[in-house]
Amino acid sequence: MGAAAASIIGGQGTVVAAGGLLVLCMGLWATGLVAEIVTALMFFALAMLLKLAPAQTVFSGFASSAFWLVTSGMVVGLAMNRTGLGDRLARALAVRLPASYPGFVAGLVAFSFALAFVMPSNLGRIALMVPVVIALCDAFGLEAGRPGRTGALLAFGVATPMLSAAILPANVPNLVMAGTAETLFGIHLNYLPYLFLHAPVLGFVKGALLVACTVLIFPDRLDGKRPELAPLPPPSGAERRLSVILAVMLALWLTDGWHGIPPAWIGLAAAVICLLPRIGVLSSQSFGEIPLRTCFYVAALFGLTATVNETGLGADLGHALLSVAPLEPGAPAKNFATLTGLSIGFLFTATANGAPALYTALAEEFSQASGFDLMSVLMVQVVGYSTLFLPYQAPPIIMTIDLGRLSLADATKLTLATGVASLLIATPLAYLWFRLTGRLA
Repeated sequence: MGAAAASIIGGQGTVVAAGGLLVLCMGLWATGLVAEIVTALMFFALAMLLKLAPAQTVFSGFASSAFWLVTSGMVVGLAMNRTGLGDRLARALAVRLPASYPGFVAGLVAFSFALAFVMPSNLGRIALMVPVVIALCDAFGLEAGRPGRTGALLAFGVATPMLSAAILPANVPNLVMAGTAETLFGIHLNYLPYLFLHAPVLGFVKGALLVACTVLIFPDRLDGKRPELAPLPPPSGAERRLSVILAVMLALWLTDGWHGIPPAWIGLAAAVICLLPRIGVLSSQSFGEIPLRTCFYVAALFGLTATVNETGLGADLGHALLSVAPLEPGAPAKNFATLTGLSIGFLFTATANGAPALYTALAEEFSQASGFDLMSVLMVQVVGYSTLFLPYQAPPIIMTIDLGRLSLADATKLTLATGVASLLIATPLAYLWFRLTGRLA
């Protein structure tokens, strides 16, 4: 009897300790009081010191395919920057942008979405493209201080994390969701079905809403003249090789349902080719310039989720949420709205990078309560975590503010307006599209 009681007390102590570690890590990641990498290493250290779970659980994030896709995305992004291919794509965009302010903003938003297909790193795209967007603003006469310059930069910055949610390997939240689903449930997501389900609403509709909000909040006008840019030299051999690598990578991503190779291993192979001597476009020493802190952050998120699940804390949290969440079988519209709301709610405490880890850990509980199949529950959350209301919820937006020397108040105006518009317009359309495609019975 005494041994059983001690076992129960010990189990409860583990759950409490796991809960404390969850609050600590999510709080530090959300507030940024310490660097993300410090919090990630703190999780690994405390989880092992407190013996919350076996090492294979705590460090399971490093075995996740999403970890390797983030790492390979960093390499591909560096290659685009180093070879000049990213700048060439941007210059090609400049000559095609309409000489009207709404068209200019729409072109930047569309380019952000298109670039996400070949450069699977939000922060990499921001680092590469914000200086280019600033140069484009100067070329089109949008000087510093003009609302159009602020609107154009913020539109690109907000589009980068928001619209890329429609493309499976294109941002960290997607990879956190996919990696956690793989770790906990053995579910593997395919590139093309995911794109077909999310791109129409989360890509095109939300993109249109972002353009409309930008033009209304930051009104401006162009003089109607297209800028003259100095011609670029012919593509180098490195640019041509990288173009071939990216084309093959994208083709294999689009056809993963046929050949069965997960996107992560395709991306990793592309990164390896980029680093090969003579064939690739980067030296092996370039790998030292990759920001591995982001990769460790993703691994820590996966490990934290797996630890929360193994200690039983995930089930306890699920029961607590289900006691107040109005989920019931046979009410698809209400269940869709509730699950979307839960996903959005996690954004305010864990940011877009951490929210999918918390939600996905509870997905099985949500599935049983709602009557939705597990895959549908997982897919609904994408509608939620792509609906951003505040800049801090997405690090790429904060990075845009820093690089573009913009004010947090202006960024908040745009994210809040776009978030409300998405909630009122895009979310109901997403529900209808889910029903139309048969994703929801």
